[in-house]
Amino acid sequence: MTLTASLLSSRVTILTRVDAQESVYGTDTVTWTALATVWAEVQDVLPSRAERLADSIIIANRPCRVRMRWRSDITSTMRLQVDGRTLQIIAGPAELGRREGLELVAEDLTTEGQEP
Repeated sequence: MTLTASLLSSRVTILTRVDAQESVYGTDTVTWTALATVWAEVQDVLPSRAERLADSIIIANRPCRVRMRWRSDITSTMRLQVDGRTLQIIAGPAELGRREGLELVAEDLTTEGQEP
């Protein structure tokens, strides 16, 4: 498996979670900060938007597959920003080849049933 530069046509910003305490009231705050911006291949898993039924509410999601060059610091708790979309990683990272690349499955971020 070789990731050629011509396939890596999208700029992807990898976001990592930063937990801190607010100085005045001492409440916990969560922010997302950029870890890196890399070139990646982003492909929708389905040709169009998929809809699924969860707790009698229709939720539209756009799952996509993201392939990038190998990085050892990517975890499934991170988020991605691609073309104005914020994505949550739902599967991966999976190693491609012998540490040649990573493959992630991500979908549009929804806060339903999730912690911040």
